Amino acid sequence: MQTLTVDLGDRSYPIYIGAGVLQQSLLAQHVRGKQVMLVSNETVAPLYRAAVCQSLSEFEVDEVILPDGEAYKDLAHWNQIFDQLLLKRHNRTTTLIALGGGVIGDMAGFAAACYQRGVNFIQVPTTLLSQVDSSVGGKTGVNHPAGKNMIGAFHQPVAVLADTEVLNTLPDVELSAGLAEVIKYGLIHDADFFTWLENNMQALRSRNADALAYAIYRSCEIKAEMVALDEREAGVRALLNLGHTFGHAIETHAGYGQWLHGQAVAAGTMMAADLSCRMGWINADDVDRIERLFKAAGLPIKPPADMTPAHFNALMSIDKKVLDGRLRLVLLEAIGQAVVTDQFDQAALMQTLQGVR
Repeated sequence: MQTLTVDLGDRSYPIYIGAGVLQQSLLAQHVRGKQVMLVSNETVAPLYRAAVCQSLSEFEVDEVILPDGEAYKDLAHWNQIFDQLLLKRHNRTTTLIALGGGVIGDMAGFAAACYQRGVNFIQVPTTLLSQVDSSVGGKTGVNHPAGKNMIGAFHQPVAVLADTEVLNTLPDVELSAGLAEVIKYGLIHDADFFTWLENNMQALRSRNADALAYAIYRSCEIKAEMVALDEREAGVRALLNLGHTFGHAIETHAGYGQWLHGQAVAAGTMMAADLSCRMGWINADDVDRIERLFKAAGLPIKPPADMTPAHFNALMSIDKKVLDGRLRLVLLEAIGQAVVTDQFDQAALMQTLQGVR
């Protein structure tokens, strides 16, 4: 097992990464009171709820099991968590445990942020995407029909337990979706890691334990560093949104759950790379390298065929990075170096939205 720390002063917390993490006595160390509310979904709970409950035998454990999928990441289903917390009379010392992927982590974390004005929660991510990205950093929330993750709060967990063994039950398409976020870290911060991914993508898709452990550790290491520097995304942390402005528009347009988040991020990152190339910041060879890696990861490189520039512009205009009416995008200055900017050529953006190369 490897351990990282997200350094936030008195709110710092550990990330445990390794095979069999769930079988170790780690969860109990981070539960403050006697009450625990396990939040999971109908797919994950039958697989791992027993292991979680066994490690919490000294606590009063209640649970809420939600439907599985991005389509259910809304206020109505989020409210079911409060229904159970109140029905079972959970107090301010309760701890919520998010057992699932990014949807469950976001919903449980947001509930923890709001219940009695804030209670503790622990992330137990069960997808690659949630292990390398959404479980770390304290972004929580739900979707609105008009925009993804537009309702939420910053609320840090007290611990993250990333058990690499749970990835053995992850469908291939979900594994590929997680790889989109892993690739992102190389693109924005670590060119050597990007090259490592080029050389090890087959091992990752084959679920080689050593390769996955390294990819998860390096991804979490980069994210922990950025969160420690900029918890509320006022600066460097925004770089983690490479491809997300385009990607969130794709998810909203297609209907939540039709495109997995990682799939939309992959296509959105290709659009960001294309625009970066049109701006003269990266060259065509760089774009080709990025495209080859996304293809090798089993990910789409183009948005839905029915999305027009008008669709993109309408949906991107309510992106969280819009300030004072100006759209800001994360673009690439090189592989391994990104920037958040509103200084991009509108004509070049239109060409990217039209899919012209």
